[in-house]
Parts: sequence; C-alpha cells; structure tokens
Amino acid sequence: MSLPDSFERLTVLFRKLPGVGAKTARRMAFFVLQQPVSYAEEFAACLSGLKDRIFTCSRCGNITDREPCSVCSDLLRDRSTLCVVETVEDLISIEQAGVYSGLYHVLGGRVSPLDGEDLDEECLARLVCRIGEEGVREVIIATNPRIEGDLTYHAIVDRLGETDVSISRLAYGLPVGGSIEYADRTTLLASLESRVTVKRKE
Repeated sequence: MSLPDSFERLTVLFRKLPGVGAKTARRMAFFVLQQPVSYAEEFAACLSGLKDRIFTCSRCGNITDREPCSVCSDLLRDRSTLCVVETVEDLISIEQAGVYSGLYHVLGGRVSPLDGEDLDEECLARLVCRIGEEGVREVIIATNPRIEGDLTYHAIVDRLGETDVSISRLAYGLPVGGSIEYADRTTLLASLESRVTVKRKE
C-alpha cells in the first residue's frame, strides 16, 4: 500500500525526533491528520517560527525569547552561586526540581575524546568573566556522573584554578529510597567517595 507523499514525509520528519521509531512516528502523523485544520496550522506556525523566536541567552546559554533570559533577569535569584551544567536540558531538570535558586552557566558541550568533543574556549572564558564581574562566590559543577562528566569537571576546575571562588560538585551515589543490597559496584564506590563526615575525631 502506498501512502500519500506528504504523509510519508511527515512520518520521516517525526522519526528524526529522539526515541521515536517507525510505528510511533506513523501514529503521530495520523494524530496530526485527524486534528482540526486549526491545530495543524498552529502546529506548523509554531515550528516555522521556532528558530527565529528562540535563541541562547548571551549571559548563561539558556534558551530564551528575550535577552537576558528569565533566570538571569530574576532579581530574586541568589547571584552568589553559579551552577555549571552541560546542557539546557540539565538546567531545566534542576529548575523543575525546585531545589536550586542561583544562576546557571550552560557549557553547551562536554569533554569526550572518543567522540571528538571538547569544551568551547569562548564559553569557558565567559564563565571566568562572569565570576569576576558578577561577584560569584561558589561555582557548583553539575556534570553527569560518567567518564565524560569527570573529564568535563576536571577541565572546568583547571580553567578556574586562578579564580578566587569556591568550587563544589554534585554528590552522587545511592539514590534516596534505594537499597544497598541492589546497588552495583560503581554506585557503591561513588557513595563511599562522596560520603559526608558527621563527626571528626578530636
């Protein structure tokens, strides 16, 4: 059976989305087809103007439709702390958790020799400038707990070596509500290395 070319084209475009296979892409295409014309028009208009209306904040690298972004322009944020993340997706995850009220700095990449990736020198230079210009007292490095995250962390620490700022990193290990019985070796090692001292020997 041959489907209309425009339908097939839409299915192919949906398949390019992360995690979308052939069947899911076809279901999505049928969903759009079954909606009122107004839905399809609004959907198309939103997509066509997406690249024109959304850009990256010149201060932190977050996506925004205004300069600076809503986080950087929020005067109620703690401007003494700066959380460095790999991607905008990481920033959004932390924001949605509601556990952090400081500012961010999006690297837009990571250090991954196997993939030929490295940190943008301009982004790192902007990070150093922000620390000096905005009076940042602590930089929280929130890279992912993987080899690439470790390499990225060390690259940032090296770059910030001469700055007068405290540097910390997110702890990782056993999840809240988890069980030691089911933890793997890597998780247990990370938990031990990230342990917190509750009392020091006199």
